[in-house]
Formats: sequence, C-alpha cells, structure tokens
Amino acid sequence: MQKNSVQLKPGKEKAILNHHHWIFSGAVSRLPKFSDGEILPVLSSSGVMLGSAYFNRKAGIVGRMVTFDSESPLDAIRKSLEAAANYRLSLFNSGDTNAYRLINGEGDCLPGLVVDRYDDVFVVQISTLGMEKLKPLIVEWLKGKFSPKTIYEKSKISSRKEEGLEGVEGHLYGEEVQEVEIIENGLKFLVDVVGGQKTGFFCDHREMRKLIGNLSCGKRVLNCFAYSGGFTVYALAGGAANVVSVDISGEAMEQAMKNVSLNGFQAVPNSFRAADVFEFLRKEPLDYDIVILDPPAFAKRQKDVVAACRGYKDINRIAMQKMPPGSWLLTCSCSYHVDEELFQKVVFQAAVEAGRMVRIAGKHIMAPDHPVNICHPESDYLKSLLLYIQ
Repeated sequence: MQKNSVQLKPGKEKAILNHHHWIFSGAVSRLPKFSDGEILPVLSSSGVMLGSAYFNRKAGIVGRMVTFDSESPLDAIRKSLEAAANYRLSLFNSGDTNAYRLINGEGDCLPGLVVDRYDDVFVVQISTLGMEKLKPLIVEWLKGKFSPKTIYEKSKISSRKEEGLEGVEGHLYGEEVQEVEIIENGLKFLVDVVGGQKTGFFCDHREMRKLIGNLSCGKRVLNCFAYSGGFTVYALAGGAANVVSVDISGEAMEQAMKNVSLNGFQAVPNSFRAADVFEFLRKEPLDYDIVILDPPAFAKRQKDVVAACRGYKDINRIAMQKMPPGSWLLTCSCSYHVDEELFQKVVFQAAVEAGRMVRIAGKHIMAPDHPVNICHPESDYLKSLLLYIQ
C-alpha cells in the first residue's frame, strides 16, 4: 500500500468506481501527511488503486478525482483539456459563433475549473484549491493551444471560501482587455469581461435565446432580468414588434442598448427600464405576447431553498395573473439547489394561485458546450419551462 495515498472506508468506493468525482470527508478512513491542494492516489479499503484526486482538509468535499485509473494525474488533466477543446472546436463555426464554454468543470472531468472563450479572450474561473495550484498548467495549455490575446481570471465566487480561498480577479496573460465583441448564431454582442456578471456572458442560454427568436415574429416581448440583452437581441432579430427589457442594473441596461444598436436595431430608451423586476411586475399591466423570467440564482446555498422557492413562485404567479390569454412565458432557474422537479412544482403552485390554465410547451434545451457528466449529475443546474398561458 502506498504511504502517501488516501484510503477509503469499506463500501465507500462505489461512487468512485462509477466515476463520480467527489469524495466526502466521511468516506475517508486514512489521510497521509500532505499539503492542501495536493494530488494523491486514492485506494479502496482493500488497497485497490482507484485513481487520483486533489485534496483539501478544509472542504466538506475533501477530494475531487482527476483520473480514475493509474495514469499520471497531470497527463490525465492535459488529456481532459485537449478532449474538451477538441469537442468544442467540432461544435462551432467561428464565423457564426465564436463564444462558448471551453471547460465545464466535472462535465469535462476537470472539477473546479470553468473557462469561457470570447473570440480570442479567455476567462478562467477557479473554485477549488486543487485547481488553483494547477493554474500555471492551465494558463500554459491555453497559450499553447489557442495563442490567445488575453487570459483573464474571474474567480470571485462564494464557494471558494469553503476551500480557504479569497476571491481573485485580474489579467493572467496578454493584453489588458475590458470588453470584447463576440458573435453568437450570427448576432453580435459586447461582453464586459471585467465588469460583467459571472464571466461576462451567459453562453448556457444560447439555445433558449434561439427559441425565443423563433417565437417572436410580430410579438410584444418583455425580457425580465435582461442583463446585457441577450434575449432582447434575439427577439428583435426574430421580428418582434417591440421588446421591453428590465434589469435592476443601469449599467446592464446601457450594455443591452449597445448590443441592440450593434445589431442594427433602434435602441429606444424607454424600452430599457432600470428597475426592480418584482416591483415592475406588480405595477405594470404586462400586456405582452411573450414574457421571459431569467433571474439570477435565488438559492446560492441549501439553506436558501425555501426563500428561493418563494421568490420563484411570486414572480411566476404575478406574471401569470396579468398575462393575456394565448401568451407565452419562458421561466428559468439557475439555482443549483432547486432541482428541475422542485422548480416545476413551484411553477405549478404559481399557476394554481394565479387561477390560470397553463401548459408546458417545452423545457430547457441544453447548450452543447455545457455538457453534464452522466456520472456526475450534480453539475446540471439550469432549468427552463416554456409555458403557454390560456
């Protein structure tokens, strides 16, 4: 038995044998002396080699697997990076779409790492100490694979606290870039990589934006929690009669106006409302053919779930009460702790309280650059329901 290895308790190897990446502290029978963030071999209770993981005593998820065999862990990480890149390069024509998620954590067998590509600007987000220690390898690989103009880190997420990490943000390589223009399905967007939310743009809703574009011809559209106007631009490109965008951030509304103008549409100032969406929904008549509710995560921790469900029910109930018969509601949740089943139950309760007949016409269409590892379903976080309001 290797002295510097981690040994699991009897019966706790099943998840690892099924290629699940997480090792909880309660599954470990023996830890060697090691530095937090170090990669160590993982053994079953009987001493069988299961693979390698990086470990952190401070975290509830004490280990995260990077390989499930005896291969060198650094070699396995490089192979996972290459496989992720080659998969994305097979998906997208850079002339039509040059912005996508390049690395999607466990979905690409690289727990703790997200990389979004915006043309020749790459934004890195690291959530774990083990991946933090691998940052030099990640940066060198990105440089060698893509010769980027800029690599920017935006690791300011709450989950880093449990890992004993502070939030980090700044340029890692290349030119200091604030904003980059991208193309998505032939439409143009300006992405604020420094001041924008998350990594700057929400590539995960690409397919749902396309769906709204296809539904919008001649329609009156309300885009709530509009951020930089992704759904707004698609609706206009789809021939919407008019689109009203609402977000609490004035800066987001300014960015949305820029994106509308960038695509040759008129950015009418009173169609962009810097307002609290809850108050807007309560006060306005909502005489729209399509309403989009795409809020930020209401539940960032498990203990927030009850309050989050109350928020989801409120905004959906108010919208359903006021929307005209024959209209469409696209309602979304990116709260990891509110799963698809619970979200649908909350929307059902909203429909009952609103006294409306509501039919589910569609569900979330996953963007293929955000793959979910079938062995690690916890990384599936985004839910959408397309509802027909009678």
